[in-house]
Amino acid sequence: MRVSTAHVPSCLIIAAWIACGAFGVDAAPVCAPTSEAQLQSTSILTPVSPPAREIQSLAALVVGICAAIFIVVEGALLWAIIRYRRRAGERGEPVQVFGSNPIELAWTVIPLVIVFVLALATVRTIKDVQRTEPPEGALAVDVIGHQWWWEYRIADEKGGAAVVTANELIVPVGRPVWLRLASADVIHSWWVPALNGKTDLVPGRFNNTWFEAEKAGTYLGQCAEYCGTQHANMLLRVRAVDEAQFESWRRAQTAPAREDPSFAAGRAVFLRLACMNCHAIDGSSAGAFGPNLTHLMSRETIAAGMAPLNRDTLRAWLVDPQQLKPGCNMPSLQLTDPELDALVDYLSSLH
Repeated sequence: MRVSTAHVPSCLIIAAWIACGAFGVDAAPVCAPTSEAQLQSTSILTPVSPPAREIQSLAALVVGICAAIFIVVEGALLWAIIRYRRRAGERGEPVQVFGSNPIELAWTVIPLVIVFVLALATVRTIKDVQRTEPPEGALAVDVIGHQWWWEYRIADEKGGAAVVTANELIVPVGRPVWLRLASADVIHSWWVPALNGKTDLVPGRFNNTWFEAEKAGTYLGQCAEYCGTQHANMLLRVRAVDEAQFESWRRAQTAPAREDPSFAAGRAVFLRLACMNCHAIDGSSAGAFGPNLTHLMSRETIAAGMAPLNRDTLRAWLVDPQQLKPGCNMPSLQLTDPELDALVDYLSSLH
């Protein structure tokens, strides 16, 4: 059963998010619109990768220690309030006690021990999560952040053609994935909570991160560094599949773009207009400013995860991208209806 939030006060929705997060429950089905992307968990409390599990363990340790401190301090406060409250008939000030070596020693040594334990646990987690070398047998992926979409390049270990795709990364289950991160414009941050922590993409330098999906599924993420108007809609999708499915997907992605004479009119529109200057289609254009469209329809979403990819959303995007993603860098080309129909037919054929 889905619960509508149309008439629920925002303060109650926020409280529900906090409560769900505290108990490790994904609040999306209750608190968010019911799109498929929003119903999938983006909680750090559901790790499916060794780095994410390390981060969760550290978070649990910190929360546990803080909870114990809270209980001890609040318990001592309540005990003191009740034990030493003013009683009926009492007059004057209570006995004043100055200094206590055992107490002063305790509140000095205990915090030092706590800080030392947290520091050791943090250093160990950072060492495990922020590797400087790729794990053995890792799949190497170059990630390039753009305003406001993601570019992925997967080289073939055997020297074959590289996969070039956008916004949706397909990886094999049980195999480490080594990401080499760079930015084409401003600072971005790659973050899929179920797989690993945040790692920045900084113009002019490379950063690395890694993960290893332990089970099949689609894992959602978000650019975690403000990068402009559409920062909130620079979404991430990582889909983990078995090795055979991954190799089949990789072969399909490196195949030439489909050329069907029945879509020649749409291809001509694409090559005649500004489309070819920004978007690459193998064998037709070499644009590099926007996502590679060679196998566009193999993806599940459009506009970096903002909407499911189908003929209707593709047409709406071509009519006016600013309606779906205000501020994005793609203009409306003011196509006539025949041009629009032909272009949609052509792009829809690119599987």
